[in-house]
Amino acid sequence: MSLAEASDRATFGRLTRPSAARSLRFVRSELGMVFRRRRNQALLVVLACIPILIAVAIKVSGGSGGGNGNGAALFGSITENGIFVAYSALFVVIPFFLPMAVSVVAGDSLSGEANTGTLRYLLAVPVGRSRLLAVKFAGIVAWCIACSAVVAVVGVLIGLILFGGGDVTLLSGTSVSFASGLGRLSIVAAYVAANIAAVGAIGLFVSTLTEVPIAAMATTLGLTITSQVLDAVPQISAIHPWLLSHYWQQFIDVLRDPMDLDKVGHGLLASATYAVLFLTMAWARFGNKDVSS
Repeated sequence: MSLAEASDRATFGRLTRPSAARSLRFVRSELGMVFRRRRNQALLVVLACIPILIAVAIKVSGGSGGGNGNGAALFGSITENGIFVAYSALFVVIPFFLPMAVSVVAGDSLSGEANTGTLRYLLAVPVGRSRLLAVKFAGIVAWCIACSAVVAVVGVLIGLILFGGGDVTLLSGTSVSFASGLGRLSIVAAYVAANIAAVGAIGLFVSTLTEVPIAAMATTLGLTITSQVLDAVPQISAIHPWLLSHYWQQFIDVLRDPMDLDKVGHGLLASATYAVLFLTMAWARFGNKDVSS
């Protein structure tokens, strides 16, 4: 190796290794900021309480109750196997509680930095705007996974304590092993996290439009609620498949034998479409934004 080549490689190493190290530190810093905030920790506690409340209510009532539909089928299976506490809790939290938790973090992602005056210092590190957006969205995705996992894990634990485990009788009437039931639960939790990550992308875009975090949070949550309201109006059923929330609770098809993944696939496609669209809009907006605070 010539002296010039050695010099070039050394220079390349000095440029790339610190850059990679800075990116890694940036991601760790973002994750630390998301998960160390007392507000966000309180949200995780609230989410963890929901499966506990469901399990205790079913235990106290003796499993009695009526109703029909997918939700009733899940709740009716809790007394037979505690794993259904996790399924039922995810079914309950995905319409409102999870979007609310994600809206808080996503809406605060950039507007919070601008509000406290740290955004321009972040960009002066130097950190490219595209990299900053990528790191912020990575933090949001990690938060989505954590929220979904907390509900699922606490649901399984409290369900096993109060109702026991054993073979899982699916909604189609066939039985699978408890391990297979946990495998299906992991699929459900991942599906839920993927869907609410799209809400996070919307929140990240809204966060580029304002320096008021509360406004970004409220707008993001308001958009998800609007989607669900429109989804409940039968007269406009033609647009329902295009709504963000239309397939959110369709993970119940995973609990059939064989698994019917057709609508689950549509749900993932819809969420991916919304995520790509709003991330692109966030990149376009933030890339041309005059950051003065």
